[in-house]
Amino acid sequence: MSEEQNEEQQFVDILWEDGSTVKCEVYDVIDFENKTYALLLPLEDEDNDEDTELIVMEYVEEDEDNAHFQTIEDEDEFNRVCEYINSLEEEYEDDEEE
Repeated sequence: MSEEQNEEQQFVDILWEDGSTVKCEVYDVIDFENKTYALLLPLEDEDNDEDTELIVMEYVEEDEDNAHFQTIEDEDEFNRVCEYINSLEEEYEDDEEE
């Protein structure tokens, strides 16, 4: 796989239910509770000095060639995933301080 292909694969367009799209960088992909989740960073807010919020979506592989992102509908599942992500950030920050 060429470097150019890698760069292209790091960006996705997310289509919302209202028909709008947001171009995002795939910031990270994590496995949690037997599922895979993607952390997406919207690119529209690049020039914004404030912290941009990540979008968390489930990453679903249908087969080798087909995959998609889907909204996490279950609020409890979404909260557990967010707590896990926050714990990873805290671990990273602790490691940086040492």
